[in-house]
Amino acid sequence: MNEVLQSKPKKKESFMQGVVTIMFSQVLIKVLGLVYTLYLTNRNGYGDAGNGISSGAYQIYALLLTVSSIGVPNAISKLVSERVAIGDHRGAHRILKIGFATFAIIGLVGSLLLFFGAKLIATEWLQIPEAEMTLVALSPAIFFVAVASVMRGYFNGRQHMKVSARSQTLEQVFKTVLTIIIVEIVAIASGVSTELMAAGANAATTAATFLGFGYLYLFYKSQSNEIAEEIKQTVNYKNERIIVVIRNILFVSIPMALSAIMSSLNKNIDSVTVVRGLKHFLTEGEAKIQYGILAGKVDTLTSLPLSINIAFATALVPAIAAARAKKDTETATKRTSFSLLVSMLIGLPCTIGMCIYSQQILNLLFPNATAGKLILQISSFTIIFTILDQTINGALQGFGKVMVPATALACRSSNKTYIKFNTNTNSMDRSKWSSNRFCSMSYGSIYYSNKCT
Repeated sequence: MNEVLQSKPKKKESFMQGVVTIMFSQVLIKVLGLVYTLYLTNRNGYGDAGNGISSGAYQIYALLLTVSSIGVPNAISKLVSERVAIGDHRGAHRILKIGFATFAIIGLVGSLLLFFGAKLIATEWLQIPEAEMTLVALSPAIFFVAVASVMRGYFNGRQHMKVSARSQTLEQVFKTVLTIIIVEIVAIASGVSTELMAAGANAATTAATFLGFGYLYLFYKSQSNEIAEEIKQTVNYKNERIIVVIRNILFVSIPMALSAIMSSLNKNIDSVTVVRGLKHFLTEGEAKIQYGILAGKVDTLTSLPLSINIAFATALVPAIAAARAKKDTETATKRTSFSLLVSMLIGLPCTIGMCIYSQQILNLLFPNATAGKLILQISSFTIIFTILDQTINGALQGFGKVMVPATALACRSSNKTYIKFNTNTNSMDRSKWSSNRFCSMSYGSIYYSNKCT
């Protein structure tokens, strides 16, 4: 570990180096995530019922997590890259320190809210009482992810994306290993209790986030001499009041967070309404299983292509922000156009393949729980639109148009998916799904073409 921490990156990474690094990391993360998802779904005593418990709780956790940390890495990386581009290393480091303190407080509040509100959320909102222990187990993770997000944003802004990618990969490795170990221990100790196994699986998530943050902190300490040397060479330093720096961070991060909050709200609407609505036609146990199919299998599979493409959205923000700080519009435009082209090449084959071979994919990956063909086919058509969303949003955020992605997602959320329940087939027919994706993607595309190039 010491050798890894002491391998100091002496020069900045290029845009494509950053993209490839993040892409490889995200693919590995998703593969590892698929490993423990396959394990849990096919594990005797867990299956779709366990996915229903853990996924419902996880969506509530994800909403609070969105408020405390989503948008923070991109916001910090944008502000830091602008400072570094003009030689203001002292100002960039000051953004890190102030951002760390600010989001440590926000993350702590989020953790406390989830911890003390777990029973109310599980019984009244989700109507899955078994999810209470899962929510409690997840609550500390909000704090660790919030502060880790600030540090990742700082390293991304300095064009050292390998650090962030490595920390996320290690976090996922810990999560995969700990999930299997903890669930097996809980299963043996509890006599295969689905409720306790779901809580154990999410306790592994909390432990992994702590270890991921620990790696970032140790790496930062190992780089202290190099950072101090950069600060000594600072030029163009502008001393701003702490409140001004906080305002600048929040001005950038809040619109980014709002975009993620709206996406997370869509998932939370599912977590609240799917089980609640299905109870009118199915038993409570069967309703949880149907939701487990949607959240545990279908969402996992359709998110795989998105994890590959997220590399462009992540790398575009600091790259474009730095180019704009240097008034290099041509470079920013070329990188955006190239990213959109590759996003199309990623999205189209995944959409078509997942639609055509939906049942074969389910049979291969989930031999003990193969249901969900129709839902997977319908959801597969959202992949191409969501991938374009990601890339366009990253470009817009880099250009400083942080409110546009939030406005686009507001259009999509206002036309929220309507869920209809078919009592004969026990399947869900989602109407207007394509118009939601197309609405936000088209709005961003039109704005980008009119304002940014």
